[in-house]
Parts: sequence; structure tokens; C-alpha cells
Amino acid sequence: MDQDIGGERISLSLTSCAYKPCYIGKNLHIGEDVSIGSMCHIGRNVTIGDHSNIQGSCYIADRTIIGKHVFIGPNSTILNDKYPPSGDAKKWMPVQIQDRAVLGGGSTILPGVQVGEGAVLGGGSVLTKSIPSGQVWAGNPATFQMTREDYDKKR
Repeated sequence: MDQDIGGERISLSLTSCAYKPCYIGKNLHIGEDVSIGSMCHIGRNVTIGDHSNIQGSCYIADRTIIGKHVFIGPNSTILNDKYPPSGDAKKWMPVQIQDRAVLGGGSTILPGVQVGEGAVLGGGSVLTKSIPSGQVWAGNPATFQMTREDYDKKR
């Protein structure tokens, strides 16, 4: 079959885009050169920094802050409601992902957790507490594995 059945590109700014079908919530603050894959849910009041890549089928909860040069693998989930469904946005605990962080595919981040600058979360991991900058964590629950420097040497 030589037919393109891929998602249609939606421009979000001069250099940023998403691919249909996806949900983009109100008040998205998006940087330049950002790509959002198809089947994603991007909540309301989300910030995404320059040069970030969100792969397909991700769920990004309301008020999540994503830094610059962040990679979020497919089927990742970022939550904000510790006791769902609270129905009360004042109780939500947004997640912050700092610059150059990497989230492996299928990872889950629980409410209120921070991912430090340059940190890596392994695919399929469940992050229950914050990762310091420059560390690699994996597992369920995720635990320290190595430094980002050691991780980069393996690539």
C-alpha cells in the first residue's frame, strides 16, 4: 500500500505543530519547534518549552510545565490529581519537567513530582517522587540507576 494515512499536521505556531487526532486544551503556552504526536491529550494551562517533542498517545494533565529540549516517549502519562476524581482544581498538584529531561515510553508521573534538569526516566517506569537533576531513574516505583553522564556514555 503506497497511501499516506498518517495524521494531518496542525500548526500551533510558526514552527510548532501537533498531529490529528489530538486534544489541545485552552491556554496552551507553546515554544518554538515543538512537535506533539497524534492521539495526545494536552490539558489546559500547559506550558511546553522550545524544541520539545511529545510522542503519540501521551496524556499531559492540566497545568503541567514542560521545559525546553524535553523528550516524552509514546504512551506516557503525567497526572495532577492525587485523589481522583477530586473535582477541585485547587487540590491538583501539577508536575514540572525541567529542561533536557527524557521520559521513556509508557512512563507514568504521579501528581506533584518534579523531573530535574537533564534527568531521565526509563520506559515503563512509575515516578512517585522527584528526580534530581542529572540522574537516571527506572522501575516501579522508579529508583536511582545511574548519572546522566554515565547514561550518555552508553548511547
